[in-house]
Amino acid sequence: MARVVKVFKTIRNHWKKSTLAVCVLSYGGYWLYGKHCDNLLRREACQLAREFGRQQIAPQEQLKKATVILNPAACSGKANKLFEKNVAPILHLAGVEIKIVKTDYEGQAKKLMELLEQTDMLIVAGGDGTLQEVITGLLRRPDQDSFSNVPIGYIPLGSHNSLSPSLHLLSDNKVRDITSATLSILRGETVPLDVLQIKGETDQPVFALMGLRWGAFRDVAATISKYGCLGCNHGYAIDREWPLVRQLSISYLAPSLRPPDLPPQKPPRPNLLRRIVRRLKSYWNPPVEEPPKVEVAEKWEEQQLATVELYVQTHNKNPVERRLHDSMMIRAEPDSFTVGEFISVGSKKEADPTVFTQNSTKLEAGACQLKLPEGVSGFFNIDNEEYEAMPVEVRLLPRKLRFFISAERREQLLSQPQ
Repeated sequence: MARVVKVFKTIRNHWKKSTLAVCVLSYGGYWLYGKHCDNLLRREACQLAREFGRQQIAPQEQLKKATVILNPAACSGKANKLFEKNVAPILHLAGVEIKIVKTDYEGQAKKLMELLEQTDMLIVAGGDGTLQEVITGLLRRPDQDSFSNVPIGYIPLGSHNSLSPSLHLLSDNKVRDITSATLSILRGETVPLDVLQIKGETDQPVFALMGLRWGAFRDVAATISKYGCLGCNHGYAIDREWPLVRQLSISYLAPSLRPPDLPPQKPPRPNLLRRIVRRLKSYWNPPVEEPPKVEVAEKWEEQQLATVELYVQTHNKNPVERRLHDSMMIRAEPDSFTVGEFISVGSKKEADPTVFTQNSTKLEAGACQLKLPEGVSGFFNIDNEEYEAMPVEVRLLPRKLRFFISAERREQLLSQPQ
């Protein structure tokens, strides 16, 4: 009892040191518990991957080959460590033969895609910038029609992973997100995604999966790190440049009807007898040749817009949504915001840039041309990557690429109201 009293007296006499010790021990315990939970998640994922690796294959069947494009600079330089601890063991245990290609500088992924050899699957480990470079380099290839059939897996290792919510169930645990994305690649379920082809007057086209953003909200979001937060200390900067309205002329084509979904796998080849009967039928009753299709001139509609923010986006936010038309959405905010409304709406757009007000303009189009006034400077955001603002033509490439998706996320998206 005397020892207990002595301990309490010591704590009371040195309460500052005691408080610090309690805080350090509490934080250390929380950190160790987090590491333990991460190890349990890795062990569970590896056990599931081992079941894939134990599956028997035919004697003439080859192991699946995967090419991994890894950006070590993603996630503040932690991407390489995250990949080695959370992704590589799962792929190895599943029996996937992987070839890891690491990028050394910005833009290198585009050049690496020119040298890409045939592979069973392509895995992108990085953020929005890495993914955009990979699909741009892939679709610039002269043989892009054959390579666009290669399924793509996306491992969210970047600071911005805009596509990840469309493909995977997200949580507040990064290890869980990474391992679940890797397991979705092993399960092999894919979904087609639309691609935007964005071409300037002189440069090669750039390709995007989410969209093109231009306007005042984009500019403010780009300077958030400098000013701290949207409503704190940069109201003076807004007042100096007010009103933040962009003038442009937009021409667009009407969307086309969406053809039925093609089966993900080729149907099995019919037996010999059926093939002989089919050939005899085509010999005795040859098919009637259809007249050549007459090319109809594209009918462009033009509209003048005055807006605070313009967003040309795909429907990839919900890639399993059933739609009648293959189209992209053109959204434009009104030009009548007050400073208070601008800050209020901007706070919501900071969390989700695809959120628009009820008074915004909405157009559905198959292609559009953005014509900016002369002397306009600024930047576009194309999948969260900055490009100099200029007149561009944006065309929709419907269902151009196939990405791996988790079955749970697919079911969740299908259950959403259409």
